[in-house]
Amino acid sequence: MRSSTRTWLLLCGALLLVAVGVSAAERARAPEPRLEPKAMELLKATCERLSTARSLGFTATTSYESPSRLGPPLVYSTESTVLLLRPDKLRVITSADGPASEFYDDGTTMMAFAPAENLVAVAEAPATIGAALEQLYAASATYYPFTDLIVADPCAVLTDGLKLAYFIGQSQVVGGATTDMIALVNDALFLQLWIGAEDRLPRRVRAIYAGDPARLRHQLDLSDWKVDLHVPADVFGSAKAAAATRVEFARPDPPASPAKAARKGGNPKP
Repeated sequence: MRSSTRTWLLLCGALLLVAVGVSAAERARAPEPRLEPKAMELLKATCERLSTARSLGFTATTSYESPSRLGPPLVYSTESTVLLLRPDKLRVITSADGPASEFYDDGTTMMAFAPAENLVAVAEAPATIGAALEQLYAASATYYPFTDLIVADPCAVLTDGLKLAYFIGQSQVVGGATTDMIALVNDALFLQLWIGAEDRLPRRVRAIYAGDPARLRHQLDLSDWKVDLHVPADVFGSAKAAAATRVEFARPDPPASPAKAARKGGNPKP
């Protein structure tokens, strides 16, 4: 028994040394920070395809991990249908999972509508889709994972602080099309993109945030693409939403404690 135990410990030690050696070798072979031309060409092509389209329609399916009590993360998903007409019109209808929501921006007025509660927040719309999404986030902490893909200049956002970009290879199983896979890395984010080899439209985006100790994964699948379709202007509004009970835009920030509110000279509110 002692001999068997000693042999087992020696074997475990040897395997550990091999693993450490392999890990060190992998680190030694890690690519230097650089932007591979092929990856940048693919990124530029998809940015141009998106930014030069006068109108876009697509379905966005978002899956994101969330910590569970048992340790391994749970996965939640949402699905939204998106329609935009540049430079200033956007419609996002989120039907599942979770609470349904609708967002309309007709270039003059933006509305965030909760159909189940029949509540709507209304504000004056800024001049561009990107500015409207920034205002929506500032006013209500509402963020759409596809935001960086529909602004006027997607590459300006995706290449900001970029440290590493490289071509991974091709896939035949994502989005029902042949896709080129690239990885983009900056100090905050590791991003993998699947880009249609024929049409240069993004089919999947997968992200891990460097500041997240749990390394939770976020995935965005994009389908049902329609480019430069005819879009009637009246689809960027809703009579039902306009007739709903008005509320103010508000962020879901936690309320101030009674002591903090008293220090500010105000009355604590729930």
